[in-house]
Amino acid sequence: MERNPDVLVVGAGPTGLAVACALAAQGVAVRVVDRADGPAATSRANILHARGVEVLRRLGALGDLPERSLAPQGIRMHAGSRPIATMRFTPDDADVQALFVSQAMVERRLRDRLAELDVRVEWGVACTGVTQTGDGVTVESSDGARTTAGWVVGCDGAHSSVRSAAGIAFPGVPVVEQFLLADVHADWARDRSTSSGFFHPDGLLLAMPMPDPHTRTDGGDLWRLMAEVPALDRRIDAGEIVARFADLVPARTGDRDLRIRDAVWTSVFRIHRRLAEHYRRGRVLLAGDAAHVHSPIGGQGMNTGLGDAENLAWKLALVVHGRAEQTLLDTYAAERRPPASDVLRYTTANTRLLVADSAVGTFLRDRIVVPLLDSPRVQRAATRKASQLWVTYRRGPLGGRGPAPRPGDRVPDRTCLRADSGPVRLHSALNPAWVLLTPPGTTTADSLVRTARDRLGPEVSGLTDPTATGPALLIRPDAHLAWRGDTPDALHRWFGDVLHARIAA
Repeated sequence: MERNPDVLVVGAGPTGLAVACALAAQGVAVRVVDRADGPAATSRANILHARGVEVLRRLGALGDLPERSLAPQGIRMHAGSRPIATMRFTPDDADVQALFVSQAMVERRLRDRLAELDVRVEWGVACTGVTQTGDGVTVESSDGARTTAGWVVGCDGAHSSVRSAAGIAFPGVPVVEQFLLADVHADWARDRSTSSGFFHPDGLLLAMPMPDPHTRTDGGDLWRLMAEVPALDRRIDAGEIVARFADLVPARTGDRDLRIRDAVWTSVFRIHRRLAEHYRRGRVLLAGDAAHVHSPIGGQGMNTGLGDAENLAWKLALVVHGRAEQTLLDTYAAERRPPASDVLRYTTANTRLLVADSAVGTFLRDRIVVPLLDSPRVQRAATRKASQLWVTYRRGPLGGRGPAPRPGDRVPDRTCLRADSGPVRLHSALNPAWVLLTPPGTTTADSLVRTARDRLGPEVSGLTDPTATGPALLIRPDAHLAWRGDTPDALHRWFGDVLHARIAA
């Protein structure tokens, strides 16, 4: 590693790439390194929920992913072969519905966007040491080189070397002893509009349709299979995993029509719940799986990491450009750690419910809890929970009181007007820009925009909401409300309070 960047991002998964894209778009000199020899061809995650779709769209990295994906309709649960409920996804906004898409494809689109910003991943570079000074971080790499960066963002996964080098604890507990996973091409006449879950006395089995990553079509034969199994006392190879699924599927589903042709990827994993004690230590910050890991059931990992990335990037960009004190970065953990803790709680609870290991638990699951998934009200609530569009920071250090939307709340996308170019979607105007959104006829609109640009830079966009009647809204690059009010003086005071305020640890 030779050049000294403003920010060194360690880890080129979805979180690290998203951090780098957002920083580079905001004029920050960023480098990205990863210990792997090259991009991953296989995918841990295979679903992108609504917040993740929004983040990629704002980053300019969504591209053709909707066309290359499946739109999940829901999941049908069975007790053995008997259907007991179908949980259908009912998104609030069809424009940001979840996508069945491989993590590898998401990473590819993020790398494409990063290349447009003249940044490329440096592969085969592992972080082996981190030393902080007053004004920078020296990082040692596996090739013996050293580089000094202003800041380091560890996005290098559950076994993060950055987190370890920074001395940040990562406490947690096991949730489920062991799962087998296999992505397989198979002849299987099963409905691909929904996923399927099968409860069985020997353990849970899940089957999820996956799109062909090499075409714009479903492909029709790629499936992800996951099965809870007793702890193994030895390592098993891909061939044995596939052979086990050939037995497990008919045994747990009653369906004997599956014919596995080949496996794309196999894995044996344990489910843990872990949350970093701190997201920041000096000039080292953590995001994604380096900061939190949880059950993959529910598909929240990639979603949560992308939310971390977008929240952190605009704050770090302001600090790098000298527009905010370093204390602004303390609001990153204050805003992002609570939703991560919430995700850990409910994914753990859902997983333990699905793998109920007692007669009472099985009865409650099969006869009472799971049948509730047929309820439209429950479906709407569950879809919104999975979407993470519910995330608000109103109770955090940048939040506020008053009528909705309150400071810290997500501001939904909408059609706005730009004086020089006509209609524009709000979210397309965000990142790297902030948006100052005013109702028609606001006499202070120009003064408010000038005040915002004086403190945030020239990228602030002034837009008009033709349907609004309330005060002006200053919207952060991550689509959350920063400030609401009417006068430039009030906005100026807010900048003084926030960009130079000390936030309690």
